[in-house]
Amino acid sequence: MTPTNPFPVVIVTGLSGSGKSTALRVFEDLGFFCIDGLPCEMSPKLADLILKFDTKYRGLALGMDLRQFEFVNGWDEALQGFADLGILPQVVYLEAKMGELVRRYATTRRPHPLESRNLGLEQALEMERELLEPVRLAAALVIDTTHYSIHDLRRVIQTKWSAIEEAGKGMRVHIITFGFKYGVPSEADLVFDLRFLPNPYFDEKLRPLSGLDKAISDYVLDNPVGEGFMQHLLDFLTYTLPLYADEGRYRITLALGCTGGRHRSVSVAESVLASLKKKGYTATIEHRHMELG
Repeated sequence: MTPTNPFPVVIVTGLSGSGKSTALRVFEDLGFFCIDGLPCEMSPKLADLILKFDTKYRGLALGMDLRQFEFVNGWDEALQGFADLGILPQVVYLEAKMGELVRRYATTRRPHPLESRNLGLEQALEMERELLEPVRLAAALVIDTTHYSIHDLRRVIQTKWSAIEEAGKGMRVHIITFGFKYGVPSEADLVFDLRFLPNPYFDEKLRPLSGLDKAISDYVLDNPVGEGFMQHLLDFLTYTLPLYADEGRYRITLALGCTGGRHRSVSVAESVLASLKKKGYTATIEHRHMELG
């Protein structure tokens, strides 16, 4: 059955300690009916029950994770159950870097669901990351919460979910610009190092500007190196994105980096964004370090 339901169903999942409870509260504030801790096998039945009745809610958001011991084993069966009902759930996956997750657990003093006498916290977190990788690959939205406050996370979820709702179904491409001196985004599927491109930073008149300014874009892209690279990059994306879609991927995250994440990466990313949108892709952009570079 082809998924056609206008009532969105969202599954909020990810690593323990990454902020799933906060994410669910965001969806609750957005007008969703929210349930946390639901067993995997029950989720399609509940969604079907709710969809059969008129409701004042904007959608349904389900919190699911390894606290339910059959979550991983029942994941494929649950997705098939949704598909049989004509429902295509949107998966929102939250994660964070190991050090931050350990810090959060130290603060809350709560045990990890996989911790045991023979398995410490870091080992449990690594095992959880491996177990949930198939779920992560199916996600429409992956959010690294390492550097986000609760307020930051709320704003990011609201913004990104709105973009997903407006765009509808299909392959989604999220573009992140970053500075290598601040770290590579952990949620990236493909990382491109742009530090070989002409660098406006060494021109004192251009240094205060960003890649959003035409003068910077012209400096970076309007030359043989910039033009040649853009052509090869767009050819690569045009070739590979349909192949990812054929393999069942719903989302690809591109990370474009330069030294500070302010000039070259931003110029290239904005050009890629415009090109992908012209080709009909659902594309969004995030300039992670532009104000730091």
